[in-house]
Amino acid sequence: MTIKLPGYKALLLTSALFIANYCFAQQDTLRLLSYNVLYLGDNPPCQAAHSTMEGYLETVVAYANPDIAGFVKMEAMDASGTAPAQFADSILQDIFNAAYPGRYAYCPSTNVSSADNISMLFYDQQKLGFVNVLCTYSYITDFDTYKLYYKTANLATTHDSIFLYVTLNHTESGSGSSDAATRGVQIGGEMAQIETHFTTLPNMVNMGDFNVHNSTEACYQALVAPTNLNYRYYDPPFYPDALFSYPADWDNNPGDYAYYLTTSTRTGSSPNECSNDFGGGKSWYDHIFLSSNIINKSDHISYLPHSFHVIGNDGDRLGVPVIGPPANVSAPAAVINSIYQISQHYPVTLDLLVDTSAVTSANMVSKEEKVTVTNPVEKELTMRFPTSLVGKTITVQCMDMLGRMQMKSTFVLTGELERIPCTLMPGIYYLAISADGEQVSKRIVTKE
Repeated sequence: MTIKLPGYKALLLTSALFIANYCFAQQDTLRLLSYNVLYLGDNPPCQAAHSTMEGYLETVVAYANPDIAGFVKMEAMDASGTAPAQFADSILQDIFNAAYPGRYAYCPSTNVSSADNISMLFYDQQKLGFVNVLCTYSYITDFDTYKLYYKTANLATTHDSIFLYVTLNHTESGSGSSDAATRGVQIGGEMAQIETHFTTLPNMVNMGDFNVHNSTEACYQALVAPTNLNYRYYDPPFYPDALFSYPADWDNNPGDYAYYLTTSTRTGSSPNECSNDFGGGKSWYDHIFLSSNIINKSDHISYLPHSFHVIGNDGDRLGVPVIGPPANVSAPAAVINSIYQISQHYPVTLDLLVDTSAVTSANMVSKEEKVTVTNPVEKELTMRFPTSLVGKTITVQCMDMLGRMQMKSTFVLTGELERIPCTLMPGIYYLAISADGEQVSKRIVTKE
């Protein structure tokens, strides 16, 4: 008989086995935290004073001890919102550094969509470094993909590392068919943009508040069952943990997923001034999806089995607030109270393993990223290159449909974006781009 343990109980057993084997491999762990923080930073505050809310969040951060923390639904720090321009710095100082002094940094945020809320990614700068915001998809809110690198022990001399990409999501809420359709458009658009940068998903995490009500929604299917399986993600409690199987309807059958319900932490209107989403645990909106590269341990980063965990959910929250009754002893009382105070969402975490035992320049160049060319071409040929090629010599040759050379340029790449003046006649051409011993071909269309 197979006994399926709730994630946080199974994690205790799995962690014990991991620790037992730790001495035989050069491994580190990365803990990921995803949290909808319900307009943290709004002015005037719709809940408690900022200092009070930051104190609650510090308690959760100190308990979760994340290496990467993605906050969604933060108040925007520009004309679209009311948070002060330096709000990210106050979060860093008053929450993260208050819990773990000097440990964290944050990635730049975007708000192309001019929404009243944004997402932000914080990371342990002792373990990780930030490369860039690889891409931003904008539709109602921004969906950013961040590129991080792991700080290997010999990084200073070899300049070789392990890359990890993290996409933050906050999709349209609501249970209507139009809301579900909008979520499908958002995640579909996000995925389409990611596909322009990769031939197959690298070490990539896709996490946040998806507001998805069941596994058959277009939003969810775009992630776990895309047409091109090179871009497939996995929801760990389904695979590889095998706690559940598809199709899954956590909205209409919440009791089947009691340990994984992430909304709501509350049952009444207080302290819900920021939201009317209450009624206790009733659905599973917050997920952390992992690429097959991570699931299959293909590139030095893998998933620690059964580590997905909804902090504060003891499995007895169906229709019940996080503060109970019944008494909730799944975390310290101060953490349980803080989760209740901060948001109607529970925070979710999981752990990744980093194998640093075989990091070499040969296998650590991020070859998954594509060279992209902007089409159509007008007065400039605009190309975006992966970061790994910066400093390399690039040769670009342009041929017409008969194979005749029309243009050739050789240069040392100084940044990811390169522009070359273009005086080609309108038509269709082929580019041969050579870099670091490899060559890729691109078709371009020029116009007047």
